[in-house]
Amino acid sequence: MSEPNDSDVDQVLKELDELVGHSKLNYELQNLEGFINKMQGEQEATPSTSHQPVQKAPPSTSHQSVRWLKRDSDGNVVYDKPRSSRNKTASHRYSRKTGAHTRMLDSSVEITNYCPHNTVETFLEELNHSQGDDLDDQETAPAPPRASSDWSTRKSLLSDMWEKERPCLVNTMVAQQNATTQICQQCGSPAAVRCRDCRPQPFFCADCDVSIHRNHVFHNRDATIAGFFQPLPPTTCVVERALSQCVCILPLEMPEKICSCATGSLSVNTGKVVAVVTMNGRYDLSMPEMKCEACKATWSAGVDDLVRNDYWPATLHFSTVYATDVFCSYEELKMAAPGLSCQAFLRMLDQRTVRFGRTGKITADSFRKSFLEWEAVRFEVEKICREDYFVCPACTPDMLAVSVDGNRKHYRFKNAARSEEQALFKDIFIAKDEEVERFVDYIHSTTNHVSGRGVCGGEWSAARETSSRSSSKIDEEGLELAVCRHGVFLGALNMFRGEIFAYPLYLQNKLANKPITFLPWIGAYQQGAGLTLGEEVEQCNAFLSRIAVTTKHMSKAGRTDMLTLMAMRWNQQKLKNLASSLACRYQKATKRLESQCLDLESMRTQLAVTQVEVEGWVTDIKEWAEATTSQQNADLDAVTSRMEVLVASIKRRSQRLYKDTDGSKGRARIRRKIREEKAILSSVVEKYNSMVPDTERIVFDNILSDETVWPWQLSHGDTVDLKTKRKAFDVVMAIRRLEEEKKIVLSEMAKHWKSLSTRADTLKEMSCQLSSEALKSELWALNEEGVKGFLSLTLRKKQEVTRMMKHARDCYAQVLTGTSVDFQNDWDGYDSDSELSDDGF
Repeated sequence: MSEPNDSDVDQVLKELDELVGHSKLNYELQNLEGFINKMQGEQEATPSTSHQPVQKAPPSTSHQSVRWLKRDSDGNVVYDKPRSSRNKTASHRYSRKTGAHTRMLDSSVEITNYCPHNTVETFLEELNHSQGDDLDDQETAPAPPRASSDWSTRKSLLSDMWEKERPCLVNTMVAQQNATTQICQQCGSPAAVRCRDCRPQPFFCADCDVSIHRNHVFHNRDATIAGFFQPLPPTTCVVERALSQCVCILPLEMPEKICSCATGSLSVNTGKVVAVVTMNGRYDLSMPEMKCEACKATWSAGVDDLVRNDYWPATLHFSTVYATDVFCSYEELKMAAPGLSCQAFLRMLDQRTVRFGRTGKITADSFRKSFLEWEAVRFEVEKICREDYFVCPACTPDMLAVSVDGNRKHYRFKNAARSEEQALFKDIFIAKDEEVERFVDYIHSTTNHVSGRGVCGGEWSAARETSSRSSSKIDEEGLELAVCRHGVFLGALNMFRGEIFAYPLYLQNKLANKPITFLPWIGAYQQGAGLTLGEEVEQCNAFLSRIAVTTKHMSKAGRTDMLTLMAMRWNQQKLKNLASSLACRYQKATKRLESQCLDLESMRTQLAVTQVEVEGWVTDIKEWAEATTSQQNADLDAVTSRMEVLVASIKRRSQRLYKDTDGSKGRARIRRKIREEKAILSSVVEKYNSMVPDTERIVFDNILSDETVWPWQLSHGDTVDLKTKRKAFDVVMAIRRLEEEKKIVLSEMAKHWKSLSTRADTLKEMSCQLSSEALKSELWALNEEGVKGFLSLTLRKKQEVTRMMKHARDCYAQVLTGTSVDFQNDWDGYDSDSELSDDGF
């Protein structure tokens, strides 16, 4: 018999190890099953309330197999079989022991109660350890970190991720500049040009570049022949590895025939060179010209051809042409950043011109004039479609409230650009100065007015008729604005004499063709006003005042046109979001009404009063506020009134000390005024104490506290003081105003829906009556092509109105049925609507 070799011995040892492992595992499972059965038997024999100790089981005398384990130098067990195969084998064996495992899981609670404490901990530790080994063996990618709910933590994690990736990004950005090993992705020749707009195949040889970009002159190209990317203007191409000049024609639609000759006799030639301005800057291109070689007839592009191709000429004999996309982008930037000047926008375009390898500047005066002319034509087109952006649909036909106020920031310097040209948007938003002046003279002639000394309200310094500043440097001193309760501009006029009374009176008289319930200065206690603030002009000025940074240096006509245009676009955005705005108001008013009703019920429970008693308190507050001053106590009433005014002024200045003032000089000025008013208040308090009994005297230090209750406000007829009644009065007034607001908003929703329906019917009627003479007179004598375009325009307008109606129906239906809606997605980015905040009242 031959001697066994080493491989045979190893094979036998492996088989023995496997048999020993199987035997040991079966033995351990049998012991565990016996232990569980024993515990269940002891539980059935022993009452649950028994406190007798569990007897230790005698040691087993059965034979136990011995297994020799291999260990490495560190004492760790060395297995002959891979761990993954052992896990599979073990799981397979455990699947054959389903009954034993089921019994163990069913009795897990009893085992925990009756096993010794260290046995449970040891078993759990083994399970955890086994589970950890299995997880360590799985070669899976780590789970991505979950986003933190804390904003600062998310920002920190994001910064760390960018920091780790930055070296790779630096390398990629540098490698992107490699221009030496590229090939043409059209024909496979060595590349000479890269086009940034021809993705995903940007590289071209010289021939492919010319053939493709002959009709794509606005693409931004770079030459690679010098070993780096060199920006190329459209009039430069690569010829035999060198830069050469070429001619590029402005892309325009050209007629198929200009005469009755054969088409083959037509040729396209280059005409005059014009500067074309797009959002990528300035291009110097040639206008196309067509010529018939047979009859010598010619064609050249005119202003109409430019407009049809979305261009706009700088003049009627144009040498500069603007892409209308530039005007749209400028308008959108002005709405997002009203303080942006035309010069700053054009400097950005000049930088893009240089960046892409071109030259030339863009003239600011030419751009501004062309932009306003383009807007004027758009306005006339909107008038043909019967659009009126200075009417609020929710306030038509009757208006609840109009807020009128002045804005002194919209002044204009006398030394600004002077021009005799008339405004394009004259008397559309800002009233004519001549008409306002005649009205002011009429008001002054019918009143006892003294020129230069008129002050509105008696002591209101902001309404002084003239000022030294306006007489020396300023032409227009500001704007007087009229706004509805939804923040829609209704009209304006230029102020030349300060905020005199005649200015708001003119606007009110101009709007008198509609029934208006309330004019300025509505309070929270005004019955029927709902939640109308009366300060909607100030909220709209948050947008309009930022334009004054640039309009103060414009000409009179330019200022009028720009302010009118911005007000028109503001209203357009307001009307677009009106459905969401009204629905949001209704939803917030509903929630706030529920909260106020709970507050009133809590106050009634706390004070143990009935609703009738609360209504009596409301009546007491009204009677106290409406009480007239008797001649007998006139001196005392004057002292108390003076005391209230001083205390309110001191508290207001103290609150403003660090809120509205950043510099030490400003705070020092406020502190000085506080000291002066405290000195006056001290003397007034002494005078008051000398006029009243000792029981009604007040202490100077106490009246400046937050919770001040004046002696004359304390009730003498019952046990409830005036301060408590005032709190109840405020809650009741808030509930009444909120109930009114819900009714008002519901009515405005109905008006808005009716307005949209009427608008849809009007557009439908206009599209059906294009042949009528009455309608033709409104259409600027449009030719046949113009009428067809008008029909397409009405169809687009009808689709927009239909979409707005669907949105309004969904919003109104949701809030009226009590469905909570999130209106954050409808925010327009520069909206400052007078929505009811959650902190109202």
